[in-house]
Amino acid sequence: MSATTFGKPVDILLVEDTPGDVDLTREALENSKIRNTLNVAVDGEEAMAFLRGTGKHAGAPRPDLILLDLNLPKKDGREVLAEIKADEDLKRIPVVILTTSQAEEDIFRSYNLHANCYITKPIDLHQFLHVVKAIENFWLTIVRLP
Repeated sequence: MSATTFGKPVDILLVEDTPGDVDLTREALENSKIRNTLNVAVDGEEAMAFLRGTGKHAGAPRPDLILLDLNLPKKDGREVLAEIKADEDLKRIPVVILTTSQAEEDIFRSYNLHANCYITKPIDLHQFLHVVKAIENFWLTIVRLP
């Protein structure tokens, strides 16, 4: 069993503007064997405020993992990813791109900006839940996070 089962919960920041995807992700993670806390930012500006602990996010926990959509209002996920990976204090937080985009340009650009992985969201409900569980199994069970 992972230490997170009994110890401090894993903090996850989900940056997602689609309420249905937020609900599905929350549902998949609530049924997890790994204790976790899911924080949600609905646009890129809110994500950066959360990560920097500014405004209403003063005192926000530093996430252990970021699930980032690319197509966001105010500041898109590509800009958020670039800011995270250019910031000395944030760049070691693993960023999983979880988006509907299958565009080769988005995939290459995300990896060029040092995304840790790129996953295309399935449209099917059961497949989506399966993907979130796979992310959980890999990033919260197998990988040792900084």
